[in-house]
Amino acid sequence: MRIPLSAPDITESEISSVVEVLRSPRLSLGPKLEEFERNVAEYVGAKHAVAVNSGTSGLHLCVRALGLKAGDEVITTPFSFVASANVLLYEKAIPVFVDIDPKTLNIDVKKIEAAITPRTKAIMVVHVFGRPSPMREIVEIAERHNLKIIEDACEAIGAEYENRRVGNIGDCGVFAFYPNKQITTGEGGIIVTDSDSIAEQVKMLRNQGRDANSEWFEHTALGYNYRLSDINCALGIEQLKRLDSILNQRETAARKYHERLAQNQHLILPEINLLNGRISWFVYVVRLKDNFTRARRDSIVAEMNRAGIGCGRYFAPIHLQPLYVENFGYKTGNFPLAEHAAERVIALPFFNRITDAQIDEVCEMLEKLCSLE
Repeated sequence: MRIPLSAPDITESEISSVVEVLRSPRLSLGPKLEEFERNVAEYVGAKHAVAVNSGTSGLHLCVRALGLKAGDEVITTPFSFVASANVLLYEKAIPVFVDIDPKTLNIDVKKIEAAITPRTKAIMVVHVFGRPSPMREIVEIAERHNLKIIEDACEAIGAEYENRRVGNIGDCGVFAFYPNKQITTGEGGIIVTDSDSIAEQVKMLRNQGRDANSEWFEHTALGYNYRLSDINCALGIEQLKRLDSILNQRETAARKYHERLAQNQHLILPEINLLNGRISWFVYVVRLKDNFTRARRDSIVAEMNRAGIGCGRYFAPIHLQPLYVENFGYKTGNFPLAEHAAERVIALPFFNRITDAQIDEVCEMLEKLCSLE
């Protein structure tokens, strides 16, 4: 792609830090892991941070640490990356989907309480595309019904809601650092929490169930190899130092897209300014208006890609994924607002160093294709 959908932003500082680890005797479970965890905890304002090998692994360990088990119901959104629901299935818990707010694309808080049953144990909140969900209302619902809250903040590091950074508003939260994220460790994720017991559990579970206070090779629980190496953590430490400037760069790019496309009659643009928080711009996603079909959207994306402009179709609704249709009997029409949005979204090229000229080229091509009869 001449203009990729995403691109990591790696400097000499990151390269030097990784090489330093490679010259050391500690490539895993070493000092860089501890440093990265301390730095993320401080940035988010959490008591604990526990690094793992992916955001998905982090979400899974949160499910385990909260004791969610077979038959427990967890309310979540169908408009997300599939991992936010899959991690519930790992423990045989049941995702209970609630449709989205068509403006924000996050879960519609007004519909949550109607989905609560005696089997409901938790809410899996997803801050979609880095836009914070309405956590005050969600926390109030959780407190009324004695529910736990997991924040899937995998796309939202640095996002703010009512002067708090997301991820550490619920019982536990997770950030992800895949190369398309705001900052990257190559592969990796991190759990944040104020709970001593959750932190102790996830530290043990990520390392094959070894209790930190037990003898070597003594495993007190069924755990996993979800460790994150010091090589990855060294990269993350340097990236985190630049996070605030990276978020500013990405916000500037989002505003340029917004200014460039604001008058286009075919598009619905994401909101730029929030009254009660700050978006951490993971992607810049536009929506085609109602007169566009899914086939037309797919054709536009294909033409953009053929022209060397990387575009994506975030997200396919989770409930219509073959696994969920087969196991739960979902069908088209179950969550119409999520389905409607999913058929019309286009993720445009978005990365730290995207240029004004590249944004202009993307917008010019998109507008041309939208205008074709």
